[in-house]
Amino acid sequence: MGMIRVELVYAQPASVWRRPLLLPPGSTVGEAVAASGFADSFPEYPMHELKVGVYGQLCDSGRELADLDRVEIYRPLVFDPMESRRRRALHRKAFMTKSKNRPRRRKARIAAGLLPPDPE
Repeated sequence: MGMIRVELVYAQPASVWRRPLLLPPGSTVGEAVAASGFADSFPEYPMHELKVGVYGQLCDSGRELADLDRVEIYRPLVFDPMESRRRRALHRKAFMTKSKNRPRRRKARIAAGLLPPDPE
């Protein structure tokens, strides 16, 4: 039986690292990462937090690869997504407060039928 072709991709902020590989059938994601030399190329990457996926779908390192699969190595997050979401919500809320000195919109209330029209 022939070899399978796999491509490993690691996107950095300024460039993309790619490694095409030929592996025996039945190889796993973990074996592909080890065969690619990723750990030697990026010694600062926290390998104990390795997050990988195949075509954008997160998977574990034991997943078996098929021919022409693209294995993606994901960068660790530099921020907590939930904390960022809380900060954005607070920021929006701070700018949506109404000023107490703002003139009231009397015409809109009259048109909505909430106030009687002005007697003339």
